[in-house]
Amino acid sequence: MTNSQISLITGANKGIGFEIATALGKQGHTVLLAGRNAVAISEAVTTLSDQGIEAFCLPMDVTCDDSIQEAVRIVENLFGKIDILINNAAIRIEEYGKSPSEQPLTQWEETFDTNLFGTVNVTCRFLPLLKRSTKGKILNVSSLLGSVTLHSDTSSYTYTDEFKSLPAYSASKTALNSWTAHLAYELRNTPITVNSIHPGYTKTDLNDGDGMLTPKEGALTAIQLVLDTDNSVSGQFIHMGTVLPW
Repeated sequence: MTNSQISLITGANKGIGFEIATALGKQGHTVLLAGRNAVAISEAVTTLSDQGIEAFCLPMDVTCDDSIQEAVRIVENLFGKIDILINNAAIRIEEYGKSPSEQPLTQWEETFDTNLFGTVNVTCRFLPLLKRSTKGKILNVSSLLGSVTLHSDTSSYTYTDEFKSLPAYSASKTALNSWTAHLAYELRNTPITVNSIHPGYTKTDLNDGDGMLTPKEGALTAIQLVLDTDNSVSGQFIHMGTVLPW
C-alpha cells in the first residue's frame, strides 16, 4: 500500500502515455502502466524504476473485458483505489489518401473497439476504485480531429484531404468527447472530474512519426490537469489551458 497518488495510464509503454507516467512519477505519484504488450510494459516500468519512480506493470487489453476485470482485481488488491485514470490507449489504422467512403467498415469497427468502447469499459470497470479517491480525475486523450466544429471550418488545418481520410479515427474521438461530457454530468456532484484533452500534433507511432511536438511536449496538457490541485474543471475539451470547440 502507498499514501501517494495512484495514477493509471493506458497505452503507457511508449509515446505520450510513457511521458505522462514519467512526469507524474517524478512528482511522487505511483504510476500504473497499462498495456496489452506485457513485455513492452515491463520494460517501460524497469526504465522508470531505474529512475527511482514507483511504477507497476499492469498487463491489460482494453478491448477484452476479462483482461480489464483482472486488472481491476490486481489494482484493488494492491492499492484499494486509484486517483487518476488517463485513457490514452488508441489506434489509427486508416490509410492516408483514401476518401472517407473508401475506408472499409472493418477499420471503423476495430477503431471504435479500442478508441471508444475500450475506453468506456475501462472507465466503468475502474470507476468504483476512483470513487474511493478524495479528488479523482479522468482524462480522455482525444484529438483536435474529434472536433466537428473544426472539421467543418474551411479555415481549419483539419479541412484537408489528409485529415479527411481519417473518418473512423476522427469519429471515434468525437464520440469519446461526447462520452466525456455525459460522464462529467453524471459525476458533477462528486469529487471526480472528467475532461477530454488534445495533446497536440505529436510525433508518435500513431502518427507515423509525423507531428510538430515531441511526446514529452504532447504530455504537457495531461500533466497540467493532473497536477491542478483545484480540480474544478470538468466536462471540457482542453489543450494547454485553452478550451476547444466540440
